Amino acid sequence: METKREPAKNFQQLVVWQKAHQLVLTVYRVTESFLKHELFALTSQLRRAAVSVPANIAEGFRKRGPRDKLRFFNTAEGSLEETHYYFLLSRDLGYADTESLIEQANEVGRLLEAYGKSICASLQSSNS
Repeated sequence: METKREPAKNFQQLVVWQKAHQLVLTVYRVTESFLKHELFALTSQLRRAAVSVPANIAEGFRKRGPRDKLRFFNTAEGSLEETHYYFLLSRDLGYADTESLIEQANEVGRLLEAYGKSICASLQSSNS
């Protein structure tokens, strides 16, 4: 028998936010070793894109309508894809082995997709 989870009371209770936040912490640790001349280039861009993921999840959590929520979760998905590209670039430039980062990002992506589908389902059921 499947047990239904109690709805999150704040964004920190969302598993997707927790995983995205852990990804950001890992990104900060990894980028500390990047070359200093990348500080205002790749390091900054990667950190900014990664931080945008949990930030948009948090902002979307408080939105009242499902359409607004979906917009923020979609923005988080876009930022996650941007982050994924920076992982590939970092790897190809020889700055870091980003395989585990890519795996973490893929997990966040799967959770974001599932959360988005759940919001869509609630939107469709409320329109019926």
